[in-house]
Amino acid sequence: MATDPIAAAPANPIAPTRPVRWYTLLAYGSNDVLGAGSMAVISTWILFFYTTFCGLSALQATAIFGIARVLDAFTSPLIGHLSDSLGRSWLGRKFGRRRFFILAAIPLLPSFAIMWVAGQGFWYYLVTYVLFEMVYAMEIIPYETLASEMATDYKTKAKFAGARILLGQLSAIGAAFLPKALIQYLGEGSPDTYLYMGIIFSGLFMGAAGLLYAFSWERQRPPGLDAEEDARAKPTLGAAFKALYRNLFSTLRIRAFRLHLGMYLGGYISQDIYNAAFTYFVIFALAGSAAIVANLVGVTYIVQFVAVILAINFALKLSPAAAYRMAAISFGIGVILFLAMYAAGYTATAMLFWVPVLFAGLGRGALNYIPWATYNYMADVDEIVTGRRREGAFAGVMTFVRKMSQAAAIILVGQVMQASGFVSGAKTQSAGALVGIVGVMGAGTIAMLLFGMFVSTRFRLDPRTHAILLEEIEHLRSGSRTPSDPEHAAVVEDLSGWSYDRLWGNNPVVEAQK
Repeated sequence: MATDPIAAAPANPIAPTRPVRWYTLLAYGSNDVLGAGSMAVISTWILFFYTTFCGLSALQATAIFGIARVLDAFTSPLIGHLSDSLGRSWLGRKFGRRRFFILAAIPLLPSFAIMWVAGQGFWYYLVTYVLFEMVYAMEIIPYETLASEMATDYKTKAKFAGARILLGQLSAIGAAFLPKALIQYLGEGSPDTYLYMGIIFSGLFMGAAGLLYAFSWERQRPPGLDAEEDARAKPTLGAAFKALYRNLFSTLRIRAFRLHLGMYLGGYISQDIYNAAFTYFVIFALAGSAAIVANLVGVTYIVQFVAVILAINFALKLSPAAAYRMAAISFGIGVILFLAMYAAGYTATAMLFWVPVLFAGLGRGALNYIPWATYNYMADVDEIVTGRRREGAFAGVMTFVRKMSQAAAIILVGQVMQASGFVSGAKTQSAGALVGIVGVMGAGTIAMLLFGMFVSTRFRLDPRTHAILLEEIEHLRSGSRTPSDPEHAAVVEDLSGWSYDRLWGNNPVVEAQK
């Protein structure tokens, strides 16, 4: 008979060590000023800034994102792995294995501001962008584990996700309206608009990270686990990296996580393509200006804020997958209306443009919330497969995928524009360039929404199935190796992608972690 690989392992406590208060949710959610705020600024303005004020071609600008992603293939997974392993060190015991990285990142967050200095060369923008991306990963990956560290039940985790996305949407509103205010003060053609924006957001990032560190905590590690891990032989550097990537890629062997990633990519890449192209769409296709872009984007984010509040209720009471499809349809309607109004000859000053803004904002807000709400339960699905808690590995994969997807979207938009004849710094663009801008915004956005909707039809994690999952985890932890009833077995097999007799470490996924 095969030996149970984790039968002798101490059980992880399943209850949080402290009650979750309103200020806990506020402090946790405020950190998405860095997560959503920086991504909103970058996806909306960075390509436009590089091609308008920095003398970079669309090809050079997109090369920066591609190089950064190659480097990120090493840094993001490594940070996730280190945050899982730091608990047995003095630093981890003193500051927290997750929270240590958050504390260390605070003085490095002003790296965001130096990205927005105009008139420099290609290498300056490459180095500054890569630097911020590394600091971002250093802070955001441990952050993404904390909801699972501080809560266990479905509703509390949904509240953490809601607080994060709501406050993230507020920061995204600032990312739209702050440039508008600076443009009005400094003038349409001043590159200092973006530098001042970077300085202000850097200060907000530091304050949010400080609040997060002050009001967060981590689960108490099981007694004896540190000593058990210290007793293991330490691998060579090469062997450690090999084991690290086996561990991270093993997360893709969890069915619910694969489906979650598909929904996440469909919802977020569609928005990244839309964001990257929208500035050019308004300025060149609709004869608008950067101030009009800021206004339209700002109102979109306000609508998104309302949509997140609605999505929290839908996701708690209904299937997250069904709510996701409703959101994708709403966003798609907004995009189609934008394209139809462009085809009809409307300009950016037309009042009718608030109609597609409403549809797009409602859809985008829900698409932002739902994947992050479901993400908080992925470590639970993984636990029934492996018998271990690997929040750091999942956070590393999520951050890596998020930054890869955003870079891919920006690269796609830039490359299509370059191939269509886009001229950096020009006041007007050729008919071919306009076709490229309109085409990539419409076709690219809608294609990714359809992909996400297709994947969502197979995703069945909801409040009922999550409760069953937790019951079966406790059932297996107690020593049982047969399901408590056939319905429970069917649910956990669907979520995990493994037959019941292969759960709780009796599978190759555990071997990937050794």
